[in-house]
Amino acid sequence: MQRRAHLFLLATLGWLGVFVEPARAQNELLPLTSLDGVYTPAKGKGEMKFSFAWPEPSAEFAGFQFSFRVQTFENAYAIDPARTRLERSGDRLRYVCQGFTWAGGQEKAAGELTAELQRNPDGSVKWRVSAQMNQPIKSISTVVRGIPRGELSLAGSNFMDPHDDENTFEYPQLFGQLSTPLIVIKKPQGGFFELSARQTEVRPARFYLQPGPDSYRAELIYEQAGWDRRKRVQSCLWRIGAAPTYEAIAKPFFAHVSQAYRIPAYATRPDVPAWLRDTKLVVALHGAHWTGFIFNDYAKQLSILRWIATQIDPKNVLVFLPGWDGRYYWNYPLYQTDPRMGGDKGFRQLINEGHKLGFHFSAMFGTNSANRELPVFKKFADAITQHTDGDNWDLNWVDWDNDRHGDGWMPVMNVGVASWRNYLRDRIDKVIKDYHVDSYFMDIAGLWENNPKADMYVGTQQLVTDLARRHPGVLPIAEMHYDALMSVFPLTQVPRYAQYPAGFYTYVDSYNHLSTPAPGSGSTGVHEYGFSKPRPVSASQRPIPTITFADDTFDKYREQVAQDIQAAKARKVE
Repeated sequence: MQRRAHLFLLATLGWLGVFVEPARAQNELLPLTSLDGVYTPAKGKGEMKFSFAWPEPSAEFAGFQFSFRVQTFENAYAIDPARTRLERSGDRLRYVCQGFTWAGGQEKAAGELTAELQRNPDGSVKWRVSAQMNQPIKSISTVVRGIPRGELSLAGSNFMDPHDDENTFEYPQLFGQLSTPLIVIKKPQGGFFELSARQTEVRPARFYLQPGPDSYRAELIYEQAGWDRRKRVQSCLWRIGAAPTYEAIAKPFFAHVSQAYRIPAYATRPDVPAWLRDTKLVVALHGAHWTGFIFNDYAKQLSILRWIATQIDPKNVLVFLPGWDGRYYWNYPLYQTDPRMGGDKGFRQLINEGHKLGFHFSAMFGTNSANRELPVFKKFADAITQHTDGDNWDLNWVDWDNDRHGDGWMPVMNVGVASWRNYLRDRIDKVIKDYHVDSYFMDIAGLWENNPKADMYVGTQQLVTDLARRHPGVLPIAEMHYDALMSVFPLTQVPRYAQYPAGFYTYVDSYNHLSTPAPGSGSTGVHEYGFSKPRPVSASQRPIPTITFADDTFDKYREQVAQDIQAAKARKVE
């Protein structure tokens, strides 16, 4: 009777939103709910959630409280406490559930869930979760209480204060803010705390942080591959724990990343051509905007290069060509020279004369973008991307025509699907063969979406591997790496991991984005961002300096460009 009364009291306090202290009995589940220990309603920005107290029977382990939830393609399922047991042995806990509830605990369902938790000598905890049901499982959530609050570093970025906001961060989703599945919390009292997924495959890993007065209620969510629907799923390895320094967390984490994806050290990578190691400057010569406005035609681009050759040795310069193929994005994926810019003859002259001067060239291609209005689209229409639930995903977050609404004529394409990958490979192959460019740039290569068709990471690997066989020594460049892509591309726009640069520059190099504001006017060129404040090249910057040329840069602001070139020449990288 005493035990029943104790559980009833705990449950009552939980419904009232009062945090519940751990049960004293080692093998007793705490009758917590989703409302316990958190601000309800949210004090800051809120996230979507159940509008009732979802049951979260929790096990006390290593100073935290753990519970689990399973999501299928038709519902969510909680642990059935009546059919769950805890098996403890030293620094290990085995959480065994042999049945679920649904409808917030009102109904029962068959299924199994097992979690294997281990406390490491440093006090951190690692675990995996496996679940099985009579239907395909979409994802498994671990709910952890006792996570300290503080400033957040997302995937090695600079720390920021989330205040009392609820936040969801996702790897490797393009807008999920995690290029690697690592969050570090800077504790107010000193020290750091790690939340990470130790993945060996590129799969979604989500982190939901819900604040309470003293700590976070966290959800760590593993999502199964969308193209591999199965009824039994095992999560990645999760890890949480405190450390005295940021490096104490980041160093072993990135060591795991490099091993898991077989990322070679930049100093000895065989896919880094010798000329790249000597590159001191990237010049981005903007071509045609989406509207058809021409910033610099091929003849003007050549004039710019002839002048640049008087300022710096061309062998130290990579020439990047966004919008070389006419209307930016609208012409994706034709990848043909533009008659209005000078046609085949003008483009060929640009490359040939530039090579004679000593420059190296990179042409731009879209990894996952194709205009569905073009007749060629039917050749690879089967490669449009869907989310894991089956809904289509359009590249509709850009307002190209300035009617203040995103334009949706371009679906996201899945490079894992053979029809699209082979088409794209053949177009890049033809440009390399016809014009002898030294490199190809893969726009939005960092986009990865869990989907029912194929793995985009594996497709990207295959694309680059196929082109390397055809064109040894031609450099692949990516936009917006996530961690695993460091094994595929040795050079990228958008550097990562500012809090731990060794996790990035040990393996790859980078230069500034094509939207870097041009000297003078601050135009971002073909990019949709418009204008921004120009940022002069710094001799101390780590990314390879990049100078962009809009329509007026060469004619009006040559003096500023010359100053940037001198700063690039003076830059030294240790």
